[in-house]
Amino acid sequence: MELTQADKKAFDKELLALAVPLALQELLTALVGASDALMLGRLTQQSIAAVSLANQISFVMSLFTGSAVGAAGVLAAQYWGKKDYKNAKRFAGMAVRYSAGIALVFFLLAFFIPKTLMSFFTPEAELIEIGAQYLRVVSFSYLFMGLSRSYLMMMRISGFVSMTVKISAVTVIVDMIADFFLIYGIGPVPALGAVGTAYSTIVVEILALVWCILWTRKRENLHLDKDSLTYFSKAYEKDIWKIIPGMLASALAWGLSITAHSFIIGHMGTDATAAYSVTAVAQGLIQCVSQALGAASGIMIGHLLGANELEKAKAYEKRFWKVCFLNGAVNLVLTAIIGVLVYVFYNLEPQAKSYLVKMLLFMALYMVAYCFNTIYTVGIFPAGGDSRYDAISVILATWCFAIPLALLGCFVFHWPVMVVFVVMCLDEIVKVPFIPLRNKKYIWLKNLTRDEN
Repeated sequence: MELTQADKKAFDKELLALAVPLALQELLTALVGASDALMLGRLTQQSIAAVSLANQISFVMSLFTGSAVGAAGVLAAQYWGKKDYKNAKRFAGMAVRYSAGIALVFFLLAFFIPKTLMSFFTPEAELIEIGAQYLRVVSFSYLFMGLSRSYLMMMRISGFVSMTVKISAVTVIVDMIADFFLIYGIGPVPALGAVGTAYSTIVVEILALVWCILWTRKRENLHLDKDSLTYFSKAYEKDIWKIIPGMLASALAWGLSITAHSFIIGHMGTDATAAYSVTAVAQGLIQCVSQALGAASGIMIGHLLGANELEKAKAYEKRFWKVCFLNGAVNLVLTAIIGVLVYVFYNLEPQAKSYLVKMLLFMALYMVAYCFNTIYTVGIFPAGGDSRYDAISVILATWCFAIPLALLGCFVFHWPVMVVFVVMCLDEIVKVPFIPLRNKKYIWLKNLTRDEN
């Protein structure tokens, strides 16, 4: 079907209503990491490098919890579109249970063997020591991260995105204030350096979780009661496990590639590691718009599929292709602005700053490709259950092409830092031409809901 002018206006209105607050939330979340890195960057280059590497542990954990929450979110969004709120909450409860189990495993690893984990990312003793001290403390925050993400997912799909922005805004402010006092030491508060930002992370994660629980308790369709948290159905477990493997495979394949990037760059010296850490902060800020559009596309398509409006979902997908081009232009502008800001504010050695400028220049091209992959392979395709494609594309483009070449360049051929960096980031670009081929098969065009309760 072709969208009427009224449909197009409705599309634009819904997209803006979701994407703007989601982008703000993504930005605020990125600012937490950026503020940590900025304050540590003003401390020592070793501190920012160590904490950046240590945070790869929580990043890997987020891949597992994100897959569970994401899979539950796909089904919850479709049931919400069907107006079956009870079952939407049951899938949110499943996300809470899975997240709690995953978080416990990562907490135990980070608390008891932090040096072993750090030694995987870098051979430098100073970075291992700083990172291990940070990990042992920040591990407690893992116990709250996944749980709050489950609540925030439910708030997003139900249309209360503005509330998630408020929560993120307050946590950013609290994090910045706590970081300032705990990293540098103000008045009676001792200067804790890198460990200080670990304590502030614990505070903001507890704050976010408590706020989510208290706020959702006042809304029947969102409150995760005993039935939601304990309900078990073999049929529903089967439904979610049709989606989780694909999401987990894609998350691990993509996420572990980021960890592999840190591993490779971490073995090319402190200057390269510091420059890459700052580039990662800039990338986190730039990609907020794409991530918001990807999340919004998944929610919008999911609601339509759950309501069995398949033809309208196809028409919406075509309009999202145009959104990708607009998003690419926005990413170019953001790269230019944020690149200048991070260059000015971060205290890096001359060689590290030289690497930073070159990395940011290539990042501009990378971020144009990123928007297409995010909106389609992370948003639209999984909304209808096609979670496998992202895994396949990442495995082929990243693990069969970019990472092997980068590893050879670093450890065998000893290529310059920038050549290795460009090669290991090519995967996002080579995936784009294959998206239309997958999309035309319409594997994602499915109503995944069940009629029974």
